[in-house]
Amino acid sequence: MRLLPAAAGSGIVFRRTDLDNFEIPATGRNVAKVSYATSLMRQGVLISTTEHLLSALIGMGVDNVIVELDNLELPILDGSALPYVQAFLNVGIRTQRRRRETFRILHAVEVREGKKFIGIYPGPGYRIEYAIDFPAPIGHEKACIDLAAETYGAKIAAARTFGYKADEQRLRDMGLIRGASTESTIVLGPNGPENGPLRFPDEYVRHKILDLIGDLALLGRRIEGHVVAERAGHAMHTALVSRLLKDRSAWELAHVPVETEAAEAAPDHADGVLPATLPVAVETSALMSA
Repeated sequence: MRLLPAAAGSGIVFRRTDLDNFEIPATGRNVAKVSYATSLMRQGVLISTTEHLLSALIGMGVDNVIVELDNLELPILDGSALPYVQAFLNVGIRTQRRRRETFRILHAVEVREGKKFIGIYPGPGYRIEYAIDFPAPIGHEKACIDLAAETYGAKIAAARTFGYKADEQRLRDMGLIRGASTESTIVLGPNGPENGPLRFPDEYVRHKILDLIGDLALLGRRIEGHVVAERAGHAMHTALVSRLLKDRSAWELAHVPVETEAAEAAPDHADGVLPATLPVAVETSALMSA
């Protein structure tokens, strides 16, 4: 897999190099199926397990990039978004001469399914409040992060995916979790992680926030609003994306204000990344070429 720079306004685009460079934009209209991961499809061509890379791109402030891969599934790596973030830091992110737009929420939109819930509301910044309730040994966890005030790379990126040892064979029989291993997944036994220690005391809910950021990236732009989720998952996340795209009165595209002279100048940062904590007013593109 390679990440290539893209022109301002391009958005995030997946390119299947094994299929004559067929392209699939990372947008809600291309969501194919959702179970234990999020997949995209266009004209029968599939891209699977997109959420971790999309989360890293949005979390670190990358607007435009071409993602080349030669098969249908993105690598799971260590089960988190940290390897992507480290690669961005190593190669750099370049600012572009185009004002950045956000997906600004104008009124509440909610999706409910039994005890599962997700809603999005108007508000400054990009704030996420997530609660989970899983069988032991996880139980109930809750976390809140403001991507306009906290660093994605430090708070969210390293949180790994997780699964119960008791469910492994059933999921493999269904053709799922093919790339899962103790190197890429927190494996949960009756008494806790079998391959600990955890990276955070609340790593499980932080990973759900990581997934949510990646799934909501399918709106095409970084959100300006507040998201509340309880016992949600990929299906609920993408259902909210679909609901929002169908309700044009619920949002508007808004330019990020140029609040500081530094943001207005927007120099290239070929040796690092723009801090994800700043409301940078211009678009950026990844420089990863290998």
